Amino acid sequence: MTIQFHASQSVEMAVTQQQIPIQHYLRQPRRLMNALVDPTRLEQLSKDTFRLKMRPLSFMMLSIQPTVDLKVWALADGTIGLKSVGCEIRGIEYINQRFSLKLVGRLSPTQKEGVTHLTGQANLEVQVELPPALKFTPHSILETTGNGLLKSVLITIKQRLMHHLLNDYRQWASEQSDLVNQPESVLSGEGQTI
Repeated sequence: MTIQFHASQSVEMAVTQQQIPIQHYLRQPRRLMNALVDPTRLEQLSKDTFRLKMRPLSFMMLSIQPTVDLKVWALADGTIGLKSVGCEIRGIEYINQRFSLKLVGRLSPTQKEGVTHLTGQANLEVQVELPPALKFTPHSILETTGNGLLKSVLITIKQRLMHHLLNDYRQWASEQSDLVNQPESVLSGEGQTI
């Protein structure tokens, strides 16, 4: 039996503007991904593609751990796009061959009454053919459980975004300002003995 699960999550948060606008920070895919997900579960495959090893998910009597490849890109206005470009369930070949995951998200800086806000939306969809052992479980129970599981994944990402992204932006802006404001003699290496 094939079943689909869906979840959506939106976010809006005010940004305390630093010396460098947040649009510049959002063009740093690695920093952005580290703010969205646990960096220990992340591998960078290319400049804009990352492999995320998700935490194990328990669904009914199954425990699975998806590995998702995500592509991240920035538009000229600072909007960030994110979408899944691959997925694998390691260790359970039956599920891996019958599982698909689609994640699409965006995060945009907007101005409201002179204050920068980040607004975003993420949509997560999973389609899976359940093992025969679950075929007698009522469809409504499967659907409620699966949708709730996906929603919890998106809520975790949202919480990391709200707590880590703004802190990392402040730190990054401060580091960039320190680099720009260093005396020229320090940048050129003058006064150093070899």
